[in-house]
Amino acid sequence: MNAVENSISTIERLEPALHAWAYFDADLARYNAEHAKDGPLHGVPIGVKDIFNTYDMPTQMGSPIWAGFHPGNDARVVHNLRQAGAVIMGKTVTAEFAVHTPGPTRNPHNTEYMAGTSSTGSAVAVAAGMVPMAIGTQTAGSTIRPASYCGVYGFKPTFGLVPRTGMLKTTDTLDTVGMFAKNVSDLRLLFDVLRVHGADYPYSELAEGEAKNVQVVVIGPQWKHIEYYAHAELWNLVAKYGCKIFPGFLYNVHCLHSIIYDKTLSYYFREEYKQRTLVSPTMYAIIERGNAITMDEYEIALAEQASLTAQFDAWMRENKIDILLDLSTGGEALKGLDSVDRPDNCLIWTFLGLPVINIPMFTGPNGLPFGLQAIARKYDDYKLLRFAEEVEFG
Repeated sequence: MNAVENSISTIERLEPALHAWAYFDADLARYNAEHAKDGPLHGVPIGVKDIFNTYDMPTQMGSPIWAGFHPGNDARVVHNLRQAGAVIMGKTVTAEFAVHTPGPTRNPHNTEYMAGTSSTGSAVAVAAGMVPMAIGTQTAGSTIRPASYCGVYGFKPTFGLVPRTGMLKTTDTLDTVGMFAKNVSDLRLLFDVLRVHGADYPYSELAEGEAKNVQVVVIGPQWKHIEYYAHAELWNLVAKYGCKIFPGFLYNVHCLHSIIYDKTLSYYFREEYKQRTLVSPTMYAIIERGNAITMDEYEIALAEQASLTAQFDAWMRENKIDILLDLSTGGEALKGLDSVDRPDNCLIWTFLGLPVINIPMFTGPNGLPFGLQAIARKYDDYKLLRFAEEVEFG
């Protein structure tokens, strides 16, 4: 109970300034702690992004349309957390329907600055010490970006290794469960609990190995948006690891991602759009773009996604690269909660279904953190975590 009481105390002290929680009930947290199962996460306080179903808490998805909605069941990952003994402390703030319109969450390093995108509540809750671990999602950069801005580890596993049953669906081939922690060992533990297991999932049982060839990708489609001080940090890494020019066949990924993203959102939110019950202009604009995309265009984009995923894997093999390094964001967080974020490469790695991790390494000129992003081949999740541990401990 000590960990849960410490968590409750920290939440109650910091929440008025940070707004990380969409739902928090201290008495319910204590009840859950008293009834926690034995397991690898026994008694560990966990934050859950408010797009995962929870039987004992509302799931409101950052939208007033769903205020007070109780689904009456747990998402698969929430069930797995409870079975492992974790204590679900509450629901963390998400952007509206986990898309682009931000919630009220503030950066714990300076509350005048943004904290990232969709999974901000989870990243801030961990960064501020409210909980040691939290789960979120990533469809473009919604785990890596807030982890970078808040100075915590953020991990997006290989697409498909963590079940998505019982959570908000926005984009079938992109949505991935992500996780946050203060250190890599906690991420590893969380991943062990949440991922699929067993003979039916042979790829999930791959043994970890040593990352022998690490390269920094340079130039790239978003190169011009990187801040001068972030460029300097990247080139320091080049001196240590060596570099590869960003593969040219990936330069169209942002366009393809938009086709898939917009078209799928226009399908899943067609009734809200028709009834004009959506709140933000951003959602209407996305759905209008999606409605203008033909099914042929959508299917071509899906085929390109599969083709480029295979092509990139072949490129990694041919160059014998185990880990690629990139910046998580183009610099530190921007001032103002409604700031428009710099374009970055996060969605490229999501589009390819690759495991990625934000390693908090750098500090910008305003004293705010930003991170290094490490990328591995599909299903090399444990190799990636091992590399991050080596960086963590120097």
